Amino acid sequence: MMRIYLFALCLVLSTVAKAELTIEITQGIASSIPISVVPFQYNGKSTPDEGVDNIVRDDLERSGHFSVLAPRDMLSHPHSEEDLYFRDWRLLKQEYVVMGVMTELSTNQYQIRYQLFDVFNERELLTQTLKGSSTQLRDVAHRISDAIYEQLTGIRGAFSTKIAYVTTNPQRTRFNLSIADSDGAREKVILSSKYSIFSPAWAPDGKRIAYVMLEDSGSKVYVQDITTGKKQLVSANKGLNSAPAFSPDGNKLALTLSKDGNPEIYVVDLNTRHWLRVTNHYGIDTEPNWMPDGKHIIFTSGRSGNPQIYRKNLESGYLERLTFDGHYNARARLAQDGRFLVLVHQAKQGGDFHIASLDLTRGLLQILSSDTYLDESPSVSPNGVMVMYAAKHNKRSILAAVSVDGDVKFLVPSKNGDVREPAWGPYPN
Repeated sequence: MMRIYLFALCLVLSTVAKAELTIEITQGIASSIPISVVPFQYNGKSTPDEGVDNIVRDDLERSGHFSVLAPRDMLSHPHSEEDLYFRDWRLLKQEYVVMGVMTELSTNQYQIRYQLFDVFNERELLTQTLKGSSTQLRDVAHRISDAIYEQLTGIRGAFSTKIAYVTTNPQRTRFNLSIADSDGAREKVILSSKYSIFSPAWAPDGKRIAYVMLEDSGSKVYVQDITTGKKQLVSANKGLNSAPAFSPDGNKLALTLSKDGNPEIYVVDLNTRHWLRVTNHYGIDTEPNWMPDGKHIIFTSGRSGNPQIYRKNLESGYLERLTFDGHYNARARLAQDGRFLVLVHQAKQGGDFHIASLDLTRGLLQILSSDTYLDESPSVSPNGVMVMYAAKHNKRSILAAVSVDGDVKFLVPSKNGDVREPAWGPYPN
C-alpha cells in the first residue's frame, strides 16, 4: 500500500468567525518531516487579524505528517535568500524551511509571496505569489499549505476543501447543518430546523448539498444551494426517502425509497426527473454510492442474511458482492482512485462497530478506528487519504478522522452539543 498522509480536517465557507469544532490530535506519524515556517515579513500600515504563516504552520502540524518548529526555537527569522543560512537550519535538524513576505497593496488588499527551501540540498523547491482581500487570507493560507503538502508528499493537498456536518443542542430540539474551514473557523449554518437532518451529501461542483429531513409527514430528500439557501424537494414518497448520493457528473441522485413496500435503490435524473429502479430484491437495499466511472453503484444489502456491500453495473445489470469478512459491513464510501472502500465494520455479532478499509485490488480488510465506538457515517477526503466519521467518545457524539493506512488519528468534538453526519466536500473550483 502506498504511504498515506493526513492533511487536516477541512471544513467551508463564509464569515462566522467563532469555531464550533476543536481538533485534538491523538496519533501522528512517527517519522514526521521536520519543517520550519518562518514568521512572514509584513509590509503595510494595518496588520491583518490573522497571520497567514500561523495558519500554514497549524495546517502542516495538524496533518500529522510534519513536525513544525516553533518560531521561538528558530535561530533567525529570514525573509530573503540572502538572509537564509542553511547551516543554522541543519543545526536545528530541519529538512525544509518556508519563508514569505506579505505586502499591503491597498486598503483591504494583500500580496503574499512565499518560498519553500530544501535545507540539505540548499535549493528552492517552490515559490508562488498570491493575492487576496482580508477575508480571503485564510483561503490563501490553505492554498499555500496545499502546495507545500503536495510538493513534499507527492499527494494533492486538501486543506482548502470543506466538510458539512450536523450539530444538535443538548436538548436535541434544534438541528443545524453547518460547514466550516479545516480548523473549525468560519463556521456557517446553512440550515437550522426543529426536524432531524441526516445524510448530507455534496454535489461534485461543491455548490449544492443533498440531505434528508425527518419532518412530521415523514422523511424527505432535498437539494439545497449553499450560496442562496434555496432548496429543492427531490423525493417525498410514502415510506422511506433516504441516503442521497450525487453522481460524478452531478446530474443524478441515487437514493433509497420504500414507496413500493421494500427499501430499494433508485436513481433520479435531476434535470428530467426520470426515475430508474436499480434493485429489486426482498432483502433491504440501502446506502447507495457511486463509483468514479458513474456506471456502477455500490450499496448495502441484507440479501445474504447480514448487511454486506454489493456493486451493480447500471448498464449490464451485473451484480457482485464485495465484502465477506465480518458479521456486518455497511455505509461504504469509495476513494477517488477506486481502490479503497471505506465502510462500517462489525467483526462479530454483538461486537463494536468500527471504520475499516477494504483494498479492492488485494482483498485485504483493515480496521482503522479503535479508540472510539459506535463508529458510523464514514466520508473519504477527495484525495483519498483520510476518512472522517461519527463516533461515540466519552459518552458524546463527536467526529473523528483517521488516515486510510491508520497512521494518523484525531478527534473533532463540538464545543456545544453533539456533532455527527460528516460529509467531506470536493476540491474547490
